[in-house]
Amino acid sequence: MSLVAAQVRRLDAYLDRLPVLSEEASEDGASEAGHAFAATEVLDAPRLDRLLRIVRSLSTTSSSQPLLSIQRVRALLDESGIPELADRAGSAHAQAKTPYENEIEWLLVSKATVQVYGAILNTLVDRIIPLSDDLWYWDGVLSSYGYSSVYTVQTSPLRLWAWSHDIYRASRSRLRSLSAAEAPAELAAEPARSAMSQPWGRFYGVVRESIREHSFANIQRKVLSPVALSRAEARRKQAQLRKLREMTASGLGVLMDEGLQLGHDDEDADAEGVGARDQEDLKGVVERSVALMDMVLKEACSLEVNIHDFEEKVFAGVEEDAELSVRIEEDTTPHRPSMLARRLLQIIDKTLPQHVGAMQVLANENGRPPALVRYWLPALVGIASSTTVLRILFNRKADIVDWITDLGGTLRDFWLNWVVEPTGKVIKTIRHDDTSEIAIMSRDSLRADRESLERMVVDFATDKPHFAVGGPSITEAQIADIRSKVAQGDVTPVLRAYEEDLRSPFVGAVRGDLVRSLLIQVQKTKVDLEVAMTGIDSLLKSQELVFGFVGLTPGVFVSIGVFQYLRSVFGGRSGRRHSKTAGKAVRILRNIDRILSEARPTENNVLSYKDHGLLLCEVHVLRSLAGRLMPDNIQKEFLEDLDDLANVKGVHVQAKALERIRWAYARWLR
Repeated sequence: MSLVAAQVRRLDAYLDRLPVLSEEASEDGASEAGHAFAATEVLDAPRLDRLLRIVRSLSTTSSSQPLLSIQRVRALLDESGIPELADRAGSAHAQAKTPYENEIEWLLVSKATVQVYGAILNTLVDRIIPLSDDLWYWDGVLSSYGYSSVYTVQTSPLRLWAWSHDIYRASRSRLRSLSAAEAPAELAAEPARSAMSQPWGRFYGVVRESIREHSFANIQRKVLSPVALSRAEARRKQAQLRKLREMTASGLGVLMDEGLQLGHDDEDADAEGVGARDQEDLKGVVERSVALMDMVLKEACSLEVNIHDFEEKVFAGVEEDAELSVRIEEDTTPHRPSMLARRLLQIIDKTLPQHVGAMQVLANENGRPPALVRYWLPALVGIASSTTVLRILFNRKADIVDWITDLGGTLRDFWLNWVVEPTGKVIKTIRHDDTSEIAIMSRDSLRADRESLERMVVDFATDKPHFAVGGPSITEAQIADIRSKVAQGDVTPVLRAYEEDLRSPFVGAVRGDLVRSLLIQVQKTKVDLEVAMTGIDSLLKSQELVFGFVGLTPGVFVSIGVFQYLRSVFGGRSGRRHSKTAGKAVRILRNIDRILSEARPTENNVLSYKDHGLLLCEVHVLRSLAGRLMPDNIQKEFLEDLDDLANVKGVHVQAKALERIRWAYARWLR
């Protein structure tokens, strides 16, 4: 809830606690009418029913949206018919109006005043905040000559147009004067003769003379450079905006501190305590508040006076207001609600729109240039180069299509080959799928080669028993022993024959067993190599899951990186938004610190109206950021501290509240 909404809700709740008819009014009503008014009889009146329904419509019914639109308030006032009674002072209805009806009218007008009061506060706050953005823009323009040069280029068409328009008006006026001096009769017959009908020589002479006079009148343009002139213009506009901002902030402070001072900080006051107060004083407060709102709206855009004179003029205007009850005749006192309602309608229909229009004009004249002025040069360059860019795109259309197609195919292959397929292999490995085993050689290759070597050695030992056992024959037991040794890699019979034949290689190769033993050793080498490969294969199988994850890691890392980048660019901006919001909140706290540090307190050690208005604007923005910075339970405490910061309880109390906000909520303001 905003600061203005909280204020309106508090005032509306205070009005709801007021008794509709005081005891004095009841006694007067009984004496005048000759009988006491029963509640049921009063509520049976159609007009009172309508007024009470309008009172309920003007009440705050929503905690999130306590403010009604200004047009809705106007429609309810028109529906009540109260403003029309001011023009019928002597009517029969006015003479027969009961005290109860008068109190209902006062309650209705008071609630309408609270709603108009909230609308005016919102208008002032909403107008002050954009002025700060424009002031920051001028600070940027004046921060360096580079930015000033850019601003000069941006506004050069406007300057050229203004200069040309001045020359045209001066030349036209001079030509008309010359024509009137030479031919008054002809001028009377044809007063609208155009400048082009004059002789060319005199026409160009008049234009040159106008340019010379205009340049002499603007001698500053000859002394200063265009950039210096632009900086001077920026300073002037910045000063005007700062003055407008301070005036509006002063008006906001006046309304918050002096307007509608109905309730008290003690929200626990009971209905009897409220009813014991003097209701006439409350009605006077409402009247003075309406006059105060009227004067603030009328004088807030007068930049010719300073802040002190503005405040004095506002309060003097309220004291001298002709429609206050202390200055009206007693016979019109019963029509005070009608006069007040009519003045509220005047504020809604005339004063508030005029203030908004005048402030918008000043903001447009002194604010940053519109987007068309700031970006006309890039837009012109873009339009001029658009044909070239389109021509290049059209000529390279086939290449661009191929690039897009290749990019899509590359992304698809990367996803399938480096993410999907390795993931499938890892899943198969975890599930002990036989098809997922890593193997350097086939499963039965070693067993077949080993059996072949065993047969070769046994056959050699059977054919050459003297190399195997040293005798002419060999038994089955010896063959079984040789077979077991071959399984362990021992081929001694073959090596003996090989050693024997190496003594006479040529004879052994032709007549001996050299070739046979050599081939058996080749098979032995093959078996040894396969045994080594089997060991490596077993090692790889034991680390198969590790290798699967290693193959999956590059694809996963690349995919996660791309996903995080796309998320940061397109989707997941919550972190950046929170960081940006927290940074904005810190800058607002810095502005509040500057306001409290540079403020000049009054004799009561409270902020001036201007400083309080500026403080309220900063607090208003900070309250709007609270919902995006912290959870609901913390937000409630944060809003309480903001209320302490915004209330005028003394500068030292507000400084302590600011310090408490800094250390208590530092976690959410990072």
